[in-house]
Amino acid sequence: MYNAYITRIKNLHKHPNADRLQIGECFGNAVIVSMEYEDNQLGVYFPSDGQLSVEFAEVNNLLRKKDENGNNIGGYMDPDKRNVTAIKLRGEKSDGLFLPLKALESFGDITTLREGDRIDNFNGHEICCKYVPRKQNRRGHYSEGNKTRKKKVPVAPLFAEHADTEQLAYNLAAFKPGDEIEITLKMHGTSQRTGYLPVHAGYKDSIFRRIINKIIMGIKVRKDWGADGRNALYHSLKHGDPVYDWGYVSGTRRTVLENFEGGYYGSNEFREAHSKFFEGKLNKGEEIFYEVVGFTHTGAPIMASGDNKKLNDKDFVKQYGQTTVFSYGCDPEGTDEGHYEDIVWVGPQSDIYVYRMTMTNEDGFTVEYTPDFMRYRCEQMGVKTVPVFYNGFIPPEVSEVPLGENEKPLKFSNTLTA
Repeated sequence: MYNAYITRIKNLHKHPNADRLQIGECFGNAVIVSMEYEDNQLGVYFPSDGQLSVEFAEVNNLLRKKDENGNNIGGYMDPDKRNVTAIKLRGEKSDGLFLPLKALESFGDITTLREGDRIDNFNGHEICCKYVPRKQNRRGHYSEGNKTRKKKVPVAPLFAEHADTEQLAYNLAAFKPGDEIEITLKMHGTSQRTGYLPVHAGYKDSIFRRIINKIIMGIKVRKDWGADGRNALYHSLKHGDPVYDWGYVSGTRRTVLENFEGGYYGSNEFREAHSKFFEGKLNKGEEIFYEVVGFTHTGAPIMASGDNKKLNDKDFVKQYGQTTVFSYGCDPEGTDEGHYEDIVWVGPQSDIYVYRMTMTNEDGFTVEYTPDFMRYRCEQMGVKTVPVFYNGFIPPEVSEVPLGENEKPLKFSNTLTA
C-alpha cells in the first residue's frame, strides 16, 4: 500500500549547479526543492513509485499545461500518469516529492496533521495511490475468436503469500516507549515458504457427470474413435466441487510451486530438499517462512556477489577483499552429501534460516507465532533461525536503547543504527 508521509525536510543545502534550488533529505532520500523551503520545515513527502490524484495535482498546479503561445504555465508532471519518480535536476538526483503542508489545506484542516502521519486520503479526498503502469491492449488476431480463460482451482487456498515488510525509515513514529522490539539479521538469499494445509486433491463427481459417464461408457467403441477418445469426452465434462485434504505445499514469495522445474534460477531443484525437510514436522495449519542461502545445484550463488570496490573504502577492501560472496558457510561444491534424511544431496550446498511462522485454521483465521515460540518450534524441528541482534523493550521517556555495558546503543531518529 502506498502512502504519503507528514514529515520534515532536513539538512537543506544549496544545489551545486542551480542558484534557485536546494537539496534536502526525507527519510534518508535526497529531495530537491526551491529556495522557499526552510530547514526542518514540516510538509508532506511522496516517495517514488506513487501517483497523485487528479484533484490534488490540479489544485497544486503540478500538471504540465501550456498557454495559447505554447509556453508552459503549469508543473512538470504528465497529466495522465501523474507519477512520482526519481529524477535528475542539473546533475543531482531527487528521489520523491516534498511539498509544504499547505498543499493539503484545500482538502481539510491541516492543523490536525502530525509528524509521522501517513495519508492516501484526507478528509474524504483521494491524495495519492500506488502507481501501476497501464498495459497496452493487444488486438486479438481474427482467428483467435472470443476465448474465455479457464478458472484455475487454487492448489492451497490458505497458503498465504509472503507479507510485504514496511520500510523502517517510514515507520519510526510507530515505535513507542514500552514496545518490545527485536532486530534480526537480513539474510541474503531467496525466500521460500512451506505449509501443512488443505491441498487440492481432486473433485467430487456431480450427479450429472455420473449419469453422462454411464451413457458414454455404454457407447460402443468405434474404430476411428477408440477408447481414448471416449475417455477424453468423459474428462471434458464439467467437474464437481474441488476436494481438499491435508498435505504439504511449498512456494516462493508469490508463487506456489507445483513442481521444482524451471523458475528464476533455471531450476528450483535446490529448493526441493528444503521443502521435503518439513514433511512430518509441521503441525496441521502451520506455515513456515525461511530464507534459502548459499548456492543452487549448479554451483551458482543464490544471491549475486557484492562488489566491495563500490563502497570506495580502501580499508574495507583490504580487510575483506574485492568481492563479498554471500555463502553463509555453504560450499558451492556441496560437501554435506546426505544432509537430509531421504534426499541424497550431491550437488552444491545451500542452507535455510527461518524468520516467521503462522498457524491458520480451516476457516482461514491466521495467528502469528511470537519470535520466541517460532524459535521453540524450530528447535523441535531441528532447523536454524535467523540470528538475533537485539531483543528488549523501549524504555519510557528514553530515545536510546542501551544494548550492554560496552555496546553502542540503538538510537531512534531518522535511522535506526547500532
